[in-house]
Amino acid sequence: MGEHDVTLTPLGGLGEIGMNCMVLETRGSMFLIDCGLMFPDNYLYGIDVVIPRFDYVVENKERLHGIVLTHGHEDHIGALPWLLPHVSAPVYGSEFTLGLVAAKLREHNLEQYTDMRVVQDRERVQIGDFHVNFFPVCHSIVGGYGLGIESPAGRIVHTGDFKIDRTPTHGQETDLEAFERFSRPGVRLMLSDSTNIEREGHALTEREIKASLGEIFRTAPGRIIVTLFSSHIQRMQEIFELAEQYGRKVAVSGRSLVRNIELARELDYIRVSSGVLIPLEELPRHKDEELVLLVTGSQGEPLASLSRIAAGEHRQLRIKKGDLVLMSSRFIPGNVRAITQIINNLYRLGAEVLYEKVQAIHASGHAHREELRTMLQTVRPTFFVPVHGEYRHLVKHCRLARECGVAVERTLILEDGDPLTISPSSIRLHERVHTECIYVDGKGVGDVGQSVLKERQLLGGEGMVIVTLVVDKETGEILVGPDLASKGFVFEQRYSHVLEDAKCIILDIFENIRPGETSKLKERIRSSLRRFFRRVLDRDPVVVPLVMLV
Repeated sequence: MGEHDVTLTPLGGLGEIGMNCMVLETRGSMFLIDCGLMFPDNYLYGIDVVIPRFDYVVENKERLHGIVLTHGHEDHIGALPWLLPHVSAPVYGSEFTLGLVAAKLREHNLEQYTDMRVVQDRERVQIGDFHVNFFPVCHSIVGGYGLGIESPAGRIVHTGDFKIDRTPTHGQETDLEAFERFSRPGVRLMLSDSTNIEREGHALTEREIKASLGEIFRTAPGRIIVTLFSSHIQRMQEIFELAEQYGRKVAVSGRSLVRNIELARELDYIRVSSGVLIPLEELPRHKDEELVLLVTGSQGEPLASLSRIAAGEHRQLRIKKGDLVLMSSRFIPGNVRAITQIINNLYRLGAEVLYEKVQAIHASGHAHREELRTMLQTVRPTFFVPVHGEYRHLVKHCRLARECGVAVERTLILEDGDPLTISPSSIRLHERVHTECIYVDGKGVGDVGQSVLKERQLLGGEGMVIVTLVVDKETGEILVGPDLASKGFVFEQRYSHVLEDAKCIILDIFENIRPGETSKLKERIRSSLRRFFRRVLDRDPVVVPLVMLV
């Protein structure tokens, strides 16, 4: 690496939505942009979260001068508890972002690893060989920043997650003036949020959402139950303001909502008039038409408040006929089935449900196509790399960059592990580095790999048969068994004849294996029974032979 070279390596967030993490480095220093996690797909049985592989960062921790957080969503801060114990570097972000990080680290008993440094709008901070400028952006969470990075190779812009709302309800405007001023000397490389490149036009504004919500508050005859992302502070402020305007009280159910509202009130991001916010215990004192319930569970999470309400399992809340449920959030694709099941259950209980597809009650926090065009035209980069999106999003964002004047050969698509080096006069790609993600299962980090997941998938799909055999190690005779136990494979009483035939196969194998060759006996039992079950039942369970010598 030359004296003026800068290499960026995405560890996550390019090729998928989530797990955003990128290394920027020179020969003498490096820093991280975001440190996020990703929630597992359905086929990842038992996995809690997915995090980037931090091997390279930890191996070079003496050069790590900082971790910069663009905002406080889980896909940008969620992996910090797995990195901070292994490095010593300050964490930079807005006051609200770092408040969320502090709460997360307390949950993991990691307060001792925190060196938190709050940054202000348009502040310029030196981090190693870089100077980082923090530009406010409008997103679905307060305290979000885009980055203007002064590097030895030239200026770099990282937009963070953003949209362009010219008339935000509470001052959350994307600072295009700051982006434009920073870009005047020329931007060598631009990295931009690609999530909504497929959506034409502009995203709905929060003022439009508030107007739509206002009409609902004005006409709703009974209780209003609102569920939304617990980080959407602006939307919560709108709910409190509308409740006060129409003479309603607000009660909150859900730990993450309560925690984030308390934090936002402490930092003056949420203002609630006296008497508007009430505890759940006071609900019986008020008429239904005077109440708003703010609850967790917008994504169908099984233990969240709305899920328990819909299942009739919440200790304090029950659905009443005439309740109006507002699902003021986007349906994340992997959660659609769980969400629609909750909607159906709510209708069974007599509620009416409104959600994004049928009512304008949610606005995306990510820029639509024309807003992405505006940002490109503001920055006017020499080179362009789309970030934060699946592969098709990255391709389509590159096409938009070309429409905005970036040369075809200067729009580059990177995926996780693709290093890119820029210098004042050139740009070059390098061979992909190993960035396979890490699965977190309980307290285990990285101990669940593809072989374990394959076994879990087999167990989930085909079940298991356990074979027990007790053998006298002196005489070689069978003392107990063979016994077969089916777990998730077949109903034993109905298929007892199949299991009896399987016992006969085991006995035949035993007769043809010399005493003492236990490993060979187990392997023959395993392979023979799998062939037998495939032939007879067209099923392929996991076969576990337990041969005990006594």
